[in-house]
Amino acid sequence: MQLKLDALEAHLARDLKGLYVVYGDEHLLAQEACDRIRAAARAGGFTDRTVFTVERSFDWSALIGASQSMSLFGDRQLIELRIPTGKPGKEGAEALKTLAAAGNPDVLFLVTLPRLDAATQKSAWFTALTGGAGVALKIDPVDRAQLPMWVGQRLAQQGQRVEPGEEGRRALLFVAERVEGNLLAAHQEIQKLGLLYPQGVLSFEQIHDAVMNVARYDVFKLNEAMLTGDVGRLARMLDGLKGEGTAAPLVLWALVEEVRTLLRIKRGVASGKPLAVLLRENRVWGPRERLIGPALSRVTDQALEKALSLAARLDRQVKGLTGGIGRRGNETPPDAWAGMFELAMAVAHGGKPGQAAPAPRPRR
Repeated sequence: MQLKLDALEAHLARDLKGLYVVYGDEHLLAQEACDRIRAAARAGGFTDRTVFTVERSFDWSALIGASQSMSLFGDRQLIELRIPTGKPGKEGAEALKTLAAAGNPDVLFLVTLPRLDAATQKSAWFTALTGGAGVALKIDPVDRAQLPMWVGQRLAQQGQRVEPGEEGRRALLFVAERVEGNLLAAHQEIQKLGLLYPQGVLSFEQIHDAVMNVARYDVFKLNEAMLTGDVGRLARMLDGLKGEGTAAPLVLWALVEEVRTLLRIKRGVASGKPLAVLLRENRVWGPRERLIGPALSRVTDQALEKALSLAARLDRQVKGLTGGIGRRGNETPPDAWAGMFELAMAVAHGGKPGQAAPAPRPRR
């Protein structure tokens, strides 16, 4: 059965199943869920713990053997199986189906997997694990829009809270912007606030002084800022990527791919093709599916075509094939990073490259 993460605590207090599957790419939340299951297993008498990690040439028979043997001291066993790739292979798939059907009351299995695509979730081995007595917990990332609320909830768990009203919302948003979606970094900053200040209300100044700029900017999340039209976030991300020494060609490639995808989808919609089909053809899924529609209505074909023209000139510039020159006509911006901001703004603002907007601040 599928179980929501926020229902895990109540479930473990009420009942302990023989098989748990935790899957998803949000490592902090997955680790916390596994820790809760381990604690419940210990309390239930599963004190002997064995960990298997599936790698190339993994011996599945050793796992089957461990599940069928008694502990040296007769204790009940917790067997953890970690499959980092999410692909057990043919032999592994058969072994997992065998384990799922075993139903040994003296063995509790905890299987951890990364995020799985739809096809894998429908596979026979995964269905066997999550059907019957198995419990599956899908660990979804915390949406960036929900991150301030998540921070507030975590503060409440350690007896702290922000000021009411606008000041409190500003403080939570400040933390969310600083960690840029990195939950582990947010968790560490929240713990630091618990060490620095007593329980009770935290002012914006206290949070501002304590929280470091721990963002680690991801070039592959630039498209989210572009599609939502979040100019401030876009400027911070480009400024951060530049400061972290990210290769300009990689950043340019990520921006151009989004522009090309939008143009292909926009032309496909104009020709009468269903948007859902175009999204699948262009490999658009997850949060991007919700963001593409508003972006398509905001941006014009002409703006996207001009953006690609600018991208071609920037490509030569970042490869050292042309120098920075003036700003007349279709000439290249003198700085490649400023040019990439203009390119991103073609989508974020839906206008031509060069539309007035706050540019990234230069780093000293």
